[in-house]
Amino acid sequence: MAEMSWAAGTQCVAKGDHRKPKSGELAYHKGDILTIVDTSTKKGCYVVKHNSTGEEGLINSANVREREALRVDPNLSLMPWFHGKISGPDAVCKLQPAEDGLFLVRESIRHPGDYVLCVSVSGKVVHYRVIYKDNKLTIDNTQYFYNLIDMIEFFSKNKGSIATTLLKPKQKQGTKSAEVELSKTGWLLDISNLTLGENIGEGEFGAVYEGEYMGQRVAVKTIKCDVTAQAFLQETTVMTKLQHKNLVRLLGVILHKGLHIVTELMTKGNLVNFLRTRGRSVVNSVQLLRFALDVCEGMGYLESKKLVHRDLAARNVLVADDSVAKVSDFGLTKLDLKEPDNVKLPIKWTAPEALKKEKFSTKSDVWSYGVLLWEIFSYGRQPYPKMSLKEVKERVEGGYRMEAPEDCPPGVYSLMRICWKQEPRRRPTFHKLREKLEQETGDLSLDTGSECREGIWSGSGC
Repeated sequence: MAEMSWAAGTQCVAKGDHRKPKSGELAYHKGDILTIVDTSTKKGCYVVKHNSTGEEGLINSANVREREALRVDPNLSLMPWFHGKISGPDAVCKLQPAEDGLFLVRESIRHPGDYVLCVSVSGKVVHYRVIYKDNKLTIDNTQYFYNLIDMIEFFSKNKGSIATTLLKPKQKQGTKSAEVELSKTGWLLDISNLTLGENIGEGEFGAVYEGEYMGQRVAVKTIKCDVTAQAFLQETTVMTKLQHKNLVRLLGVILHKGLHIVTELMTKGNLVNFLRTRGRSVVNSVQLLRFALDVCEGMGYLESKKLVHRDLAARNVLVADDSVAKVSDFGLTKLDLKEPDNVKLPIKWTAPEALKKEKFSTKSDVWSYGVLLWEIFSYGRQPYPKMSLKEVKERVEGGYRMEAPEDCPPGVYSLMRICWKQEPRRRPTFHKLREKLEQETGDLSLDTGSECREGIWSGSGC
């Protein structure tokens, strides 16, 4: 390992504890995530930054392993013990040879919507019906759970009203345990190190909380529903591969009573609310262009990875403490395969070919980016004001395009229009859009005498 050469910026995982560092060395624990800052200071050593504490110091290169990206694997399961719709006799066959505490969960055939916990004990298999009641699950009408993951975790530690604690899951053939894979690759975080704070948002699939993880302020997306959590696991595997200054950074995942996705905290919230609450008196055109460029750079990086976001909008762009905008919410991100996929579409932001034929590509993201530009330069107004969704679909398909927002620089409105070309191939790449925006930023900066981002924001009240 000491011979391996890693570039600055590489994330790695500590292989053991180092509690008593010498001068210049970094203290760390096994499993801590560290980022390499410099590889040239001392042979066989790296200067690293601790991702949680922010402290820097030397570490022996043999004491860390690279933090691997998770492979997008459809067989990666939060519930490898869930066998779907199988009969009671089939469950008994699967739990052979009999072993105390060996278990699986199946869908109930006799009672659709309910589940059955099947447990091997004293040479036989006991079947416990899991009833779905008041949006919760229960076996005995005494102990209630949000989901199956929560229930299995409880009965793995407590015997409760069942014959034995759950000791060993009978894994469905072909599945891989998400917990094992996350732990192996360094992305599994420990719930005991997390302190949840106030609720800072409610999404369609769960709440988002501010929190603290080992001294670092974080955002925590909590997903309690089994099926949704499984879908978001795919989002997480995509995020482990991505590292860019204009994408919200994934810190890791916690598996506890569902799925917790832990990211860096973006203190100034989403871009649409940021603009609406500040307005023209606080945010000028140069600042708006900076936001537009930030998003363009993040999307250009996704484009280079052949990834499609599919839900690009100002509500899914977050603003950091230093006023850098970062693209978030990769819940719909997919490989750029241009394959149909039935999803609930954000009509006002979705390209005509995606609405009509469900053809998603980087070019449909470019269309959405044009709408996001309109949102930015209208200071967070709802696109296609006073138009119904049905009207938007019909009129856009017929060639209608929104007028320029008030006081929008003509060059920026021209960019919106080329993003909204009817034929996807005629729309620019994000790389080309970035070039045009940089030129526009330079022109505006000369006009207004603006300086760097730090100068722009000083005294702005933001």
